[in-house]
Amino acid sequence: MADQFIEVDKLRDTLRESLGKDDKRQEDISRPDVLTRIESVIQTIVISVSEGEAPVLRVMNRSTWDNVRFHESVGLVQKADVPVRTLCDCPSSATRFALTLKLLSVIYKLVQSDSYATKRDIYYNDPQLFGSQMTLDSILDDISCMLKVPRRSLHVCATSKGFISGDLCYLEDDGTKVDCSSSSTAVPVSSNVNGIRNIVSAAKFILIVEKDATFQRLLDDAFCTRLSPCIIITGKGVPDVNSRLMVRKLWDTLNIPVFALVDADPYGIEIMCIYKYGSRSLAFEAHSLTVPSVLWLGLLPSDTQRYRVPEETLIPFSQADESKINSLRTRDYISCQPAWEREIETMQRLKQKAEIQCLASIAPHFLTRVYLPNKLRYGGWI
Repeated sequence: MADQFIEVDKLRDTLRESLGKDDKRQEDISRPDVLTRIESVIQTIVISVSEGEAPVLRVMNRSTWDNVRFHESVGLVQKADVPVRTLCDCPSSATRFALTLKLLSVIYKLVQSDSYATKRDIYYNDPQLFGSQMTLDSILDDISCMLKVPRRSLHVCATSKGFISGDLCYLEDDGTKVDCSSSSTAVPVSSNVNGIRNIVSAAKFILIVEKDATFQRLLDDAFCTRLSPCIIITGKGVPDVNSRLMVRKLWDTLNIPVFALVDADPYGIEIMCIYKYGSRSLAFEAHSLTVPSVLWLGLLPSDTQRYRVPEETLIPFSQADESKINSLRTRDYISCQPAWEREIETMQRLKQKAEIQCLASIAPHFLTRVYLPNKLRYGGWI
């Protein structure tokens, strides 16, 4: 089976030739620099109070598409002139203003002492104060954006939800050796991806798997052994930051093709786009999180017709699906890819979506023994 990776190897060589300066990661900010930026924010507040003025924090609005632009070789990046919203001690924003200052204080102590804490640690130190984990997460991203500091440089980590398996070994920041090569079990994605070093892999490609159920199916069918050497990773739905960082880290280190296996539905496509082009809420960290070279391996909407997937396994579009696909078609990163546009048009015309599991209706092991091997052998990606 020496010829099974001919097309993948050709793609790898093409990708490596096209690597340029836009593929560089955002550099970490030094600890003294982070401390200086926090001190500058606090100093501004102290001066305002001393002059009898209302203290304010200026936070960039990360929730609207108007504040991001599409850069083909990077993804969704934040515009230079993003409007800011002000947090002050007025009733409408006093709580968030206070919580932001509290979190800045926690971050300052962590960076100063060169120690780390998880978001959950911080939240459970005073759950009544923050109210919810989601509130803390949002404020942390606001602070990262406000200080123009990658979140990893704030010394606050997140517990990973993703898993990884395949031809991969590396050392964690604390020196622990991690071997991902077990054919039947997966390894949790590191909670400190930035600290990973000594990555060793002979993998020909990386396969991003949208859903945990599909990922487990690949493990059960020994996919990484059958198509060895390769790496598979899942963020278990919408990916967390660590899963995205891990894909980017592997791309930066190995420079091998990265494919996506997602459901043929609007939400699967959007999840793939998060890995490839990023998200509007974290557009300020695009250089560290996106992998614009990601290619759509499956499930393509046209595959349901090509492989004659039984009609009863397809799912009719809902109103939410229609709204989401209309939203996707307005985005610049879709309109710049004619092949993707055609697939989305096919899905919208048929008004049907398909989960990866529908391939099992053709044959129990069709996904791992026919569909994916043939896609990789004959270059069936877009």
